[in-house]
Amino acid sequence: MMTSSQHAPSNSKRSYANFAPSIWHDTFLKYADSESLEVDETMKQEVQKYREIVKMYLSSSDNNISQKLNLIDSIQRLSISYYFECEINEALAQIHNNFTYNGLAVEENDIYSIALLFRLFRQNGYHISSDIFNKFKNRKGEFHEIIVVQDVKGMWSLYEAAQLRIHGEEILEEAHEFTYNKLKSIVNQLSPSLADQINQSLEQPLHKSIPRMRAKSYMSFYTKNPSHDKGDFLNFAKLDFNMVQKWHQKEVGSNTKWWIESDFARKVPYARDRVVEVFIWPFGVNPEPKYSTARRMTAKAILILSLVDDTYDVYGTIEELELFTEAMQRWDISCIASLPECFKVVFNALLEFWVEMESLTAESGKSCFVLQHVKQTFSTLAHAYLVEAKWCHEGHIPTYDEYKVQGLVSAGFPAVLTVFIALVKELATKETLDWLSDCPAILKAASTVARIKNDSASHKFEQERKHVASAVECCMKQYDFSQAEAYEFINKDMDNCWKKMNEEYLKLIKDIPKLLIDCIFNLARVTEFYYLNFEDKYTNCELLKDHIVTLLLDPIIVLQFPQEINGLTFVLNK
Repeated sequence: MMTSSQHAPSNSKRSYANFAPSIWHDTFLKYADSESLEVDETMKQEVQKYREIVKMYLSSSDNNISQKLNLIDSIQRLSISYYFECEINEALAQIHNNFTYNGLAVEENDIYSIALLFRLFRQNGYHISSDIFNKFKNRKGEFHEIIVVQDVKGMWSLYEAAQLRIHGEEILEEAHEFTYNKLKSIVNQLSPSLADQINQSLEQPLHKSIPRMRAKSYMSFYTKNPSHDKGDFLNFAKLDFNMVQKWHQKEVGSNTKWWIESDFARKVPYARDRVVEVFIWPFGVNPEPKYSTARRMTAKAILILSLVDDTYDVYGTIEELELFTEAMQRWDISCIASLPECFKVVFNALLEFWVEMESLTAESGKSCFVLQHVKQTFSTLAHAYLVEAKWCHEGHIPTYDEYKVQGLVSAGFPAVLTVFIALVKELATKETLDWLSDCPAILKAASTVARIKNDSASHKFEQERKHVASAVECCMKQYDFSQAEAYEFINKDMDNCWKKMNEEYLKLIKDIPKLLIDCIFNLARVTEFYYLNFEDKYTNCELLKDHIVTLLLDPIIVLQFPQEINGLTFVLNK
């Protein structure tokens, strides 16, 4: 076996990416063991009181169909729907039965309510036909300017509904283009509050957004909208936001403590130090308090895999990386005994993570088959990193199609999902993990979005140094495109992937747990957020700073006032 010096060229020959240092340092360290983060009993009691009030509104038979749809939409946009899953499912099932046997049950020309009904049905797995929008077309087969354009909120609702289109739904393709262009042309004429919400949607529609990231801005819009007269919803959402934020702070604090104590910033200096930024991934997958351990461990897994990725991407030689890959295939550190210390630090982090996963899954009795799936996804990912490292070393530019096949793995979705699922008791079954390991069509589509969206944003920065060809170069080569043409082609490819995901959702919802399908969608949504507007918010951490402050540091100010309900007086918040 070669000596360490044979495997370790001088630092001057190493490739460095010059990643910016962390901007957070030990900001979150104080949350790691803070007792002040415990949710007090008063807050829990208030949350429970609000929960009963909102449940009363939701279960009321006094509301007509349009009102009930608006209630459900508001609950979802305020990111408190996880409290009312059963009630929302029952309400939508009842509305769907009414729709199936008695027709729409909303006004014929109410495009806002019809589009909202369509979107909520599709989101819940009902395969409602897009033909219901034909009534809004004129004799020329175009959307009726008078009916549609004069109703701004109706146009906005139709635009959001069109995001759930599947292949072959031409009317929704037309609706998407029509509403986008019209809303873009009139948005400056609207009230600042409405204009802000619509601009957010035009940039990133609800269907492609991380729900809880939009909740805080929606609260402001909800307050200013005169049609939203149920302050209980808003009060509940504010309380819940602050309560859940405490969980998230503790999770980030715990990983910050681990990261600092492991001294990765010094021991693996070529890698990105993104312990806070990485939390957006598991946060986006599912922010509910009951998945706290799954989130913390998924964030830790991504941090370690980020160290691995940067080792392959910017530091290791091919000979070193081949040995490191062998070590990951065999889970045997002796394979890298001759390599520089940083390789051993990264591999030891993997082994320690493995021990922690074993401990956390042991009680369920599922440790053996669950961890085997985790181990396999990590090994497969390492092999994918090695393939791309060799492409880079050889200057090889694969075809776009070949690159996408490889990208399904290197995007990392299977590994990230498997860790999360392994720590969610209701999902950690052999059947679920076997299904996931076969890389079903919905996961392929989501992983493709991740790979090519990432490449579109990071392409220019990465090509400033020696780096594997991105989806952009591969597309330019295969189709003899200019860079602009390649971007246009890739954007259409991403649109097709979202349509495929929408199709698969409707097919799978009866057989695959909705929670799992939502996790896959949410990973794609996190990708859309991270790389929106061709920005790489993970690598360029300054771009994520304001979002981190909003989500993880700044609570919502809550003012208290007494309110009487059913003759009882208690404190509510506003």
